[in-house]
Amino acid sequence: METYRGKKVTVMGLGLFGGGLGVTRFFCERGADVLVTDLSPPAKLAPSLKALEGYNVRYKLGFHDMADFTETDLVIVNPAVPPDSPYLEAAKRAGVPLDTELNIFLRLCASPVTAVTGTNGKSTTAALIHEIIRRTDDRALLGGNIGRSLLDVLDDTAPDVPVVLELSSFQLENLRWLGRSPHVAVVTNISPNHLDRHRTMENYIEAKRAILDYQDEEDVAVLNADDPVTADMARHARGRVYTFSLRAEVPRGAFVRDGRIVLRTEYGEETVLPVHSLALKGAHNVENALAAVLAARFSAWDRDAAAEALMSFGGLEHRLEFVAELDGVRYFNDSIATNPRSVAVALRALTGPKVLIAGGYDKKLPFTEMVEAIYSGNVRHVVLVGDTKGKIKADLDAEALERGRRVPVTLAETFEEAVEAAKAAARWGDIVLLSPGCASYGMFANFEERGRRFKRLVRERSR
Repeated sequence: METYRGKKVTVMGLGLFGGGLGVTRFFCERGADVLVTDLSPPAKLAPSLKALEGYNVRYKLGFHDMADFTETDLVIVNPAVPPDSPYLEAAKRAGVPLDTELNIFLRLCASPVTAVTGTNGKSTTAALIHEIIRRTDDRALLGGNIGRSLLDVLDDTAPDVPVVLELSSFQLENLRWLGRSPHVAVVTNISPNHLDRHRTMENYIEAKRAILDYQDEEDVAVLNADDPVTADMARHARGRVYTFSLRAEVPRGAFVRDGRIVLRTEYGEETVLPVHSLALKGAHNVENALAAVLAARFSAWDRDAAAEALMSFGGLEHRLEFVAELDGVRYFNDSIATNPRSVAVALRALTGPKVLIAGGYDKKLPFTEMVEAIYSGNVRHVVLVGDTKGKIKADLDAEALERGRRVPVTLAETFEEAVEAAKAAARWGDIVLLSPGCASYGMFANFEERGRRFKRLVRERSR
């Protein structure tokens, strides 16, 4: 732990998601000479800078200096930094090692790690796994992409404390630098996402598959048998493979039989609870529950505790979160839906006529599935905002020609206008759903800020 004392460490990317905070504190506490550099100006990074008050950190904000990457002992790469960054290429040519917060944590953590990735459902599944395990071992930790840096508690974590991580494709693509995968690896599903970063679907899948690549025969892979991409990952898995399915009983894994969640493993067959007892509703949440109980079975496990967790866990902020009912209209915040498939899932999960607010930053994804879901999901009106509004409208217009009917569309210039337009279009008994299908960049710092703005705008009207 003293090996970093006096070493020059460049942290590339502070951000507003907390991605650079934990690792900066980690190196400061170990006596390193820490420089944080970020292309965003200080005003934009104010919350993160405030969180580092009292730490001995040097900053270069609003720009990068090439010397900070070539004349240093170590570069820490934030997940948001693209792998083809010329600064990283220069560091490599200069022989400067690169590392990430996740890799440091996994290298130093002696605890058993369960990690979850996937396009949709990974946050809910990770939180569910943690909730199940926590009922048996209240020391269990939850971190990673879900928001908390576990480097902050690494020194105080006993080697038998269960750890649950949510991991994004950005975090996983650099996992190969470490050459290590978690003991239990869960892949919920795979559909197009972040193609602005990964360029091709093949690259995106390859990044996700790193969660399995370095497992050994004692490790566990939990894969969605109903998703062709994740099902195919079983061919590459080096550990023990278990699957979960909504459609059929699986030889080894989790499934639904006679309306009940069933586990079938080498420990025998266990019925966990009836599906109707789940606090989270919707077929997608049954999938999440199947993945969660299956993964938790290989950690701290108690069937009754697992059932209690599933019956009480009400979901995450910004994931189909009920906000308010005003004048007979229910408002739901699904700001975490940053890809088109998430919107399709949300539209299927909520029954009744809907007014949808969608659009945002363009991740170069096709909107075909989302548009089809709009036409089949009882959507009466669509309000579009952000960079993608024209692209989505063009796809909706093309679908209207195919179907011979048109869902009305309103184009808004600002988010506030979008919420007002949705309110104006809604009737008694409708649902107003914020489910953007796009990232928030350009309008908001992150999807959390977007969701909280939506909730504030809705609640302000109730006064």
